[in-house]
Amino acid sequence: MPLDGEKLARACGAATPGAASHVATQLCRAELDRFTAALDEASGPVLVACTQEAPLFDERREDARPDARVGFFNIRERAGWSDEAADAHPKIAALIAEAALDLPPAGSVELKSEGVALIYGRDEQAIEVARQLSDRLDITVLLTRPGGVIPPRTAEFPILKGTITRATGHLGAFEIEVDDYAVPLPSSRQALAFGPARRGAKSTCDIIIDLTGGTPLFPAHGKRDGYLRPDPGSPAEVQKAVFKAADLVGEFDKPRYVNYRAELCAHSRSRKTGCTRCLEVCPTGAIAPAGEHVAIDPYVCAGCGSCAAVCPTGAATYALPAPEPLLERLRTLLLTYHRAGGRDAVVLVHDGDHGDPLIDLAARFGAGLPARVIPFAVNSVTQLGIEALAASFAYGAAELRVLVSARPREDLLPLARNLGLAETVLSGLGFGSGRVGLIEADDPDLLTAELYGMARRPGAEPENFLALGDKKGLSRLALRKLHAVAPEPVPVLPLAAGAPFGTLDIDVEGCTLCLACVSACPTGALSDNADRPMLSFTEDACVQCGLCRNTCPEKVIRLNPRIDFTDAARSPVMVKQEEPCHCIRCGTAFGTKASIDRIAEKLAGKHWMFGNKALIDRIYMCGDCRVIAQTETALDPYAGPERPPTITTEDYKA
Repeated sequence: MPLDGEKLARACGAATPGAASHVATQLCRAELDRFTAALDEASGPVLVACTQEAPLFDERREDARPDARVGFFNIRERAGWSDEAADAHPKIAALIAEAALDLPPAGSVELKSEGVALIYGRDEQAIEVARQLSDRLDITVLLTRPGGVIPPRTAEFPILKGTITRATGHLGAFEIEVDDYAVPLPSSRQALAFGPARRGAKSTCDIIIDLTGGTPLFPAHGKRDGYLRPDPGSPAEVQKAVFKAADLVGEFDKPRYVNYRAELCAHSRSRKTGCTRCLEVCPTGAIAPAGEHVAIDPYVCAGCGSCAAVCPTGAATYALPAPEPLLERLRTLLLTYHRAGGRDAVVLVHDGDHGDPLIDLAARFGAGLPARVIPFAVNSVTQLGIEALAASFAYGAAELRVLVSARPREDLLPLARNLGLAETVLSGLGFGSGRVGLIEADDPDLLTAELYGMARRPGAEPENFLALGDKKGLSRLALRKLHAVAPEPVPVLPLAAGAPFGTLDIDVEGCTLCLACVSACPTGALSDNADRPMLSFTEDACVQCGLCRNTCPEKVIRLNPRIDFTDAARSPVMVKQEEPCHCIRCGTAFGTKASIDRIAEKLAGKHWMFGNKALIDRIYMCGDCRVIAQTETALDPYAGPERPPTITTEDYKA
């Protein structure tokens, strides 16, 4: 691949370009001593722009300087092997700058498996698989509605009958419930016979191998650690599952994909349901309601990131990486690319499982990536939130494409929603339509045809800002920076229903200032005043969860999704205030005068308990004075009007 050392040195900000511009042609062979010398001279990490020969370099590091930190990244398939390789130096400089970032590691949880395995099948195939694994795992075979299964000559492991009706858990901690449970009769002759069956049997295991070919025991079953479900009609898939199961013994570290703060969750208040976005998109069932918030099981979570992408409050944030490091990678890539002379950047978001191999194939056997297409690898494409999409264009990107399989394993609906929101924002701010989109491709030729066929459009002048704050704050920050560089920066932009930004339309006349909405609001968008009856609203804090609307007893609140880019959205705006009602006895303020007047008007002369002025006056007293007044008078609040005389026989005779 053509490399210009001088250009790269300048693009990477070398103080003395001439001294840093020598390009190695055989760094892993004849010039390997240069790598060893770099280890001795470097005070920090050493970066090697090669992933193919990483094992060789790592072996040399172990021999020369075991304590040295070495990182590897790829510029060959991602930039150098391309029909436009001669123009790819700005992109290569951006990839180098990104690789130099020191990103924080993600946390993890521990899974422990002792090798207790359940093989769930229908016939002799389950027994044969059990024989293959019996010397590695503690095996139990469960046959559902078996036919004529020949009894094994030796009872090497338990063979039971039953149908799993419920299964929960994960690798090392599965729990199952079985109906039609029965043990085999030792006297079985031509076919396994079983004793009396019972319902509701329960058991636990570490691994489940499902060979039934029926309905999976778990949603998104391919993402459930420890649950293997090969096609029983494919011997190759069955053997692959056998090999995998044999290795599932011991302790395993699983990334903690999502960080969760329950106090920020807007799911529920006072048994009123508000936001359910994460519950709607989780494919594995790792999220469940838990009172006023939700609970996320990190052992079941498969890391798709959809919950974090749609969470409006930042209660759920993706941790691989967190939003701040993710945006810092985007900032470094795009600003370095722009400083190096690159223009009209296209950010190609992809994952490692599907995107990396496809990009490699396109580079080896096709045209490779265009020089202006910057690959941006993430753990899962569905983790992209509006903050990353908006920040990409604020940092100067001209287009953004997300590479997915034509037969995706993930549910792309959350990603499609966020792309739709980004499309609305970009179109509304004058960038034009079609700036974001999906590329569904399993063929590298289709990928390159799509990328090379894109019309070239300029991006905005990059806005250099640090991505600091939580996810919710980053979303607001990225959108405001995007607004600052927009061709047509409108002050207010309407959005579709369900968007996580907006205001409230409140019927002020119907509002009684009960302030139930204030106690229900999880973000502080609605607030009161300790000194007087007043309701205020801060639009920037509203996430359109709907709790206020669902809680309001007068039903006078409607959600109005939009983005207000003006400074007014950041400050509380008074919605309604009234004069307080002062106790006619002690002068203490309580309630609102209008509400108390309405109550007195409705009760006066219309309710038997409020038939005189003394009782009506108590409505205008605070709670303490009302009790005192009751003890000072002989009035019986439960006394009714005088009863009419009883009609007797004498009355009829008269």
